[in-house]
Amino acid sequence: MNKTELRAKYKALRAVINDQEIDDLSMDIANQLLQLPIWEKTYYHIFLPILKHKEINTEFILHILQGKDKNVLVSKSNFENQTLEHFLLTDATVLQVNSWGIPEPVDGIPIPEHKIDVVFVPLLAFDQFGNRVGYGKGFYDKFLAKCNTETIKIGLSFFSAEEEIESILSTDICLDYCVTPLKTYRFKI
Repeated sequence: MNKTELRAKYKALRAVINDQEIDDLSMDIANQLLQLPIWEKTYYHIFLPILKHKEINTEFILHILQGKDKNVLVSKSNFENQTLEHFLLTDATVLQVNSWGIPEPVDGIPIPEHKIDVVFVPLLAFDQFGNRVGYGKGFYDKFLAKCNTETIKIGLSFFSAEEEIESILSTDICLDYCVTPLKTYRFKI
């Protein structure tokens, strides 16, 4: 399937998941993450879910990161140039939901992309090769292209891998892992 078809398919699949299922599946994903060899790193970037799109509840992953005393980063979107700016998440960080429904920091301590060790990547669908389909704006591909080659990119999905995503672009950045409630997919690491 192509990206447009996959976006429609997975938006429809998410639409029928209720809040309790989202929490249960999100906790299963967080537990799967504990098996990955990523916990010796320092800077972890996480997305905060868009509730209306029934995204994975990353609160469970945040608890793991805080329990391990890691530096957690969250982003603020610039819709004019479709880029992300990253800030350290602290007890003093004020979050505000933007017009797209994304919780974002109002301001804070900026952290450059080259310092980020692990990125938890939102997605709608992914394939067996580590390609992903997001909402189609390119924010994460631009962000991931600025990270170090050693930065670990981990997709999070309620659903299993597609066979193959058609029409992959040269600017699309592949994942290293994708974690689902039942399975962890490992790609090029």
